[in-house]
Amino acid sequence: MEFWIPITVAAAFLQNVRSAMQKHLKGVMGTTGATFVRFGFGFPFALLFVAVLHLGFDMSLPRWNTAFVLWALLGGVSQIVSTLLLVYLFSFRNFTVGTAYSRTEPAQAAFFGLLFLGETVSAASLFAIAISVMGVMLISVARSVVSWKSLVTSVLSRTALIGLASGTGFGVSAVAYRAASLSLGGPNFMMQAAVTLAFVIIFQTCVMLIWMILRDRGELVRIAAAWKPALVVGIAGATASFGWFMAMTLQQAAYVKVLAQVEMIFTFASSVFIFKESINRLEILGTLLIVAGVVALVVFA
Repeated sequence: MEFWIPITVAAAFLQNVRSAMQKHLKGVMGTTGATFVRFGFGFPFALLFVAVLHLGFDMSLPRWNTAFVLWALLGGVSQIVSTLLLVYLFSFRNFTVGTAYSRTEPAQAAFFGLLFLGETVSAASLFAIAISVMGVMLISVARSVVSWKSLVTSVLSRTALIGLASGTGFGVSAVAYRAASLSLGGPNFMMQAAVTLAFVIIFQTCVMLIWMILRDRGELVRIAAAWKPALVVGIAGATASFGWFMAMTLQQAAYVKVLAQVEMIFTFASSVFIFKESINRLEILGTLLIVAGVVALVVFA
């Protein structure tokens, strides 16, 4: 088994933990604050990863270059914008369609990998990506009256376009992070990923902190009051991101993003076994499609 596979699965599990904690924080703070804690409480751990690799394992620090900075900034901005677009979707009554289209991220990552880095994927891998994307989109509409026909016919609706734009931002950020990490040229994938993560997460923390100081200082008070659960979000989020960055240094972003869809399975497991919630047939079918896409990707990639 290639090393990027278990790294990605572990990162998906930790991201599920982070998302669950962020959902909890939404009860005591706004969307901006719940988003910020991922970065603001995560960057100390990102710096810790770099320090441990450098001081504990004697790995040399790579030198930044212009390409690294530009790719990292592009990835950081794209991720923030795409996250805000995704959150904005929830202000629409028919946000389900837009959310489904935002899940086209793996397919878009394949396109941008080809456009920016000249990376190609096989026909079998494209088929695996398509299956997985269909599964995630199906889950996104499973609890609404939206049909596959309406998904297709509404492709030019406002919510669909916002969702596609969100997926585009996530796809660009994934490819940009891979390009940034690879541009460092060493000493190894772990240090490259750690340095890239530290740079990006500090940048994102500064951007969001400035935004809150200018627009919503009250959110800072609410964040400070909930520092304990926010700390859990920070360490889970930073560790998950470290896993994503390592995986995307080793493998094309599109492949990593497809395998990352196993997070949906972890989410359902939590819903059923921890929160005792029920899932419907469409959600089960969507999960099976995700599993089929992941298996096909691992076999044929």
